[in-house]
Amino acid sequence: MSKRKKTQAAELLLGWYDRHRRHLPWRSAPGETPDPYHVWLSEIMLQQTAVATVGPYFKKFLKRWPTVDGLAAAELDQVLQAWAGLGYYARARNLHKCAVVVSRDYGGQFPESEAKLLELPGIGRYTAAAVAAIAFGHRSVVMDGNVERVMARIFKVLEPLPGSKPILYEHAAELTPMVRAGDYAQAVMDLGATICTVRKPKCMHCPLESLCDGEKIAGVLPRRQPRPEKPTRRGIAIWLVRDDGAVLLRRRLENGLLGGMMEIPGTEWAEGDWPSTDDAFKVAPIASSPLKMLGGHIRHTFTHFHLELRVAIACSNQAAPKGCLWCLPNSFGDHALPSVMKKAIAHAIRKSSVGIS
Repeated sequence: MSKRKKTQAAELLLGWYDRHRRHLPWRSAPGETPDPYHVWLSEIMLQQTAVATVGPYFKKFLKRWPTVDGLAAAELDQVLQAWAGLGYYARARNLHKCAVVVSRDYGGQFPESEAKLLELPGIGRYTAAAVAAIAFGHRSVVMDGNVERVMARIFKVLEPLPGSKPILYEHAAELTPMVRAGDYAQAVMDLGATICTVRKPKCMHCPLESLCDGEKIAGVLPRRQPRPEKPTRRGIAIWLVRDDGAVLLRRRLENGLLGGMMEIPGTEWAEGDWPSTDDAFKVAPIASSPLKMLGGHIRHTFTHFHLELRVAIACSNQAAPKGCLWCLPNSFGDHALPSVMKKAIAHAIRKSSVGIS
């Protein structure tokens, strides 16, 4: 594509964006200065999460913590609880860490440069570029799945992902204009989300149709290497119930999957056969009556594996050990429980005699 056509592509896309931009709760209106806190918060939430899912969470966070200083002053448990259900919980921990750094070291003002943004907790190459471009108008190359798809089709890149990422980034850099870089970044993402979609792209409505080299095969671009099948791990959650109906919860270690969240204690999650009740009894955090396995199991899918969990129930009146607490069922909502644990709790309540008052 010639330099003139590249300039034309940016102009056509910005004109289309001015007419068809999506109205999203974190976007500033035309002519308004974007709020860096809003941009950053939305970009963290949107990582591997659909726009429709993020909307209510974004509004909830802004209502509770209208500024980055307010978010920094919150307890991590409060942030994790508010995040529960959004998934990828490391984002919530890093969100809080980043807010603390911005409030403490930058006086509550996000740094403008991509390099400085990259130094903040939880901010990678994409997020740094998005905040620098959208919030501060810097000419930064924003590259997400939507942008990759648009670039692969416009330039007819036949090499499959992930190997084609460097060339797609190079093409994106060639098209990014010096002015209105933030609007341009949002325009490409909007184009990918609404017109240049994964399935059945609406090429006849695309402002770049006349410049697109891959129009005739757009539906199969970008090509991808086959993904390996996800393994299945299995485990047992131990539903320990006190005489007053309280259930023992345990905090997961800060590092690792679901770090810092609350859980029903249980066995390790491993591939292969189901653990036995003896295996579960050996790792129970407190002494209890013999474990009784409840019927059925729950299934949950993480990024890299499927999880199947059975629930074993027992009674205990022991004191909660360090890292654990007794929680009455009607207070589960006060704790940061990930979706998989909410499924396990619902299964345990349904299959046992424990109810929520």
